[in-house]
Amino acid sequence: MITFLTFVIVFGVLIIVHEFGHFIVAKRQGVKVECFSVGFGPCLYKILKNKTLYKINAIPFGGYVKMAGDNLGERKGKPDEYLSKTPLARAKIIFCGPLLNYLFGFLCFWWIFFVGYPTIPAEIGGVMEGYGAERAGLRKGDRIVSVDGRDINSWEELQSFIYTQEPSAVVNLGVMRNNKEFLKSIQLQESQLDDQMGGKRSVPLLGITPEVSETIKVKYGFFKSALMGMEKTKVLTQITYKALWRMLTGALSLRESVTGPIGIFYITAKAAETGIIAVLNLMGVLSISLAIFNLLPLPILDGGHLALLFIEKIKGRQISPKIEHRITQTGFVLIVTLAVLVAYNDILRFFGDKIGSFFK
Repeated sequence: MITFLTFVIVFGVLIIVHEFGHFIVAKRQGVKVECFSVGFGPCLYKILKNKTLYKINAIPFGGYVKMAGDNLGERKGKPDEYLSKTPLARAKIIFCGPLLNYLFGFLCFWWIFFVGYPTIPAEIGGVMEGYGAERAGLRKGDRIVSVDGRDINSWEELQSFIYTQEPSAVVNLGVMRNNKEFLKSIQLQESQLDDQMGGKRSVPLLGITPEVSETIKVKYGFFKSALMGMEKTKVLTQITYKALWRMLTGALSLRESVTGPIGIFYITAKAAETGIIAVLNLMGVLSISLAIFNLLPLPILDGGHLALLFIEKIKGRQISPKIEHRITQTGFVLIVTLAVLVAYNDILRFFGDKIGSFFK
């Protein structure tokens, strides 16, 4: 039950953030918002306030903002209707849904860095043969406290710093052993590692592995946390777009890379077991992923609507209802097909073993 509630809260917050982006900008552009709905299916709660109906529905897998005159069949030519606004004004309304998701993801990461998160210390759990660490005499149990004069608080910080160096650079490590600190100069060595997208990349290595039996809590100051939140957001964005490109070119398996509500439920369950910081991190990752996915130029997604508005701006007139209807139908079929395939893949990936055992 706790897992299900966590899942509903995570999904609900992301939906509310996204739809609020559309809602608040529509209001600012002078568009009448008739309904702000979270979820689909039977209505659980509703309230009418300032001429807008706010609804919470039973199925928490989506939401929508219904604006006056947002389709040609309902348009009456009133100035507070969506289609009465300029293409630029409508584009602002559409774009601010994904934008708010993106900003929310950044805020999640900022908060995590500020309040503190559990991680593993920069302590050596093993020394690899043939690398600089072995030649310098580093041992299991040594703790790295600085690199080139920069303080190191965690294995994550150490790894991030080393990966930005030249492949054969020499770094000066501050090492703590038996409560005594000493310096060691170590030459890095280039090695090939598997990346997060199924490829290979060259990285410089010290030749050490972490001690994973211990965890520490690391936190940073207010402004430092903001900078680190921005950096994590940037890196996640780069990884996501690279992954999308590799999927498009066939270099990365769609089956192994895309997760739907079933997979997210499974991941949320694992995050809920770990604690609130893990759930917050998951929300940040999902919020940024949702923003990027929604901006893809596919029909019925926000990116598809923006593409149509761009065409309208170039042509100087609105696209005919017949063409727009065909585009919407095509997009709906495409998204539903993708959703079914992703759900099927999630079932096989996360519950395949249990299903196989059941039929044995």
